[in-house]
Amino acid sequence: MRHALIVLIAVCCFGVFSYSQTADELIAKNIQARGGIEKMKAIKNMRMTGRFEGGGGFTASVGQENERPNLIRQTFSLQGMTVIQAYDGTTGWQVQPFGGKKDPELMGEDDLRDLLLDADSDGPLVDYKEKGSTVEFLGHDVVDGDDALRLKVTLKNGDIIYDYLDPDTFIEIRKEIQQFIRGSVRDRIVGLGSYKPVAGVMYPFSISSGPKNHPDAQTVTVQKLEVNGAIDPADFALPPSLKTEEKKSGMVGVH
Repeated sequence: MRHALIVLIAVCCFGVFSYSQTADELIAKNIQARGGIEKMKAIKNMRMTGRFEGGGGFTASVGQENERPNLIRQTFSLQGMTVIQAYDGTTGWQVQPFGGKKDPELMGEDDLRDLLLDADSDGPLVDYKEKGSTVEFLGHDVVDGDDALRLKVTLKNGDIIYDYLDPDTFIEIRKEIQQFIRGSVRDRIVGLGSYKPVAGVMYPFSISSGPKNHPDAQTVTVQKLEVNGAIDPADFALPPSLKTEEKKSGMVGVH
């Protein structure tokens, strides 16, 4: 009886200790686990190439370039055609040849949301206050049968990211993203794994994503990741044909 009481007290104390951790303390541990803020900020740009695997077993080549503070270009190549989505720091644009549209076109604000998340090289936890976000620690949860620490990140635009950290390493293992678009909610889950160090910073080399009922619907396996190399600024720049179109439409860029 006495032994059982001691165990019960110990469990209760552990629970109190776990929840006494603050979001900021967990974020600090996550940043340290990823390599530390100095090494992270020292990375000015990044270029990734990888292999995409989707439903039905089809594969494609993918690429991504990031340049601080928030420039990004993503490519998806299949059957000799390449989809491009890019953001030049003010305006998003894309080329969607599979829809028969070979000319560049402007991206709307809703279509830009996923791209802008990927444009944040450091992720939503780093400098979250400066970005206008809030973060709450929601306690422990379960991811694929294992314990995880759950953080709720509310972005400036109202979208929510539930960020799951490994309780031993404090590395991110999953993100559940909720986007509120025109009165409806768009959900997706992103799984992060196979971390490897590049220039002293940990990056996931396996990224799965999909809806809640099929979270691993598609997977990207990183084949090569380079940092602080030479990247042509023209890769992100708005094509000349769109500069004229933007002026005519009076479209305001997303900042």
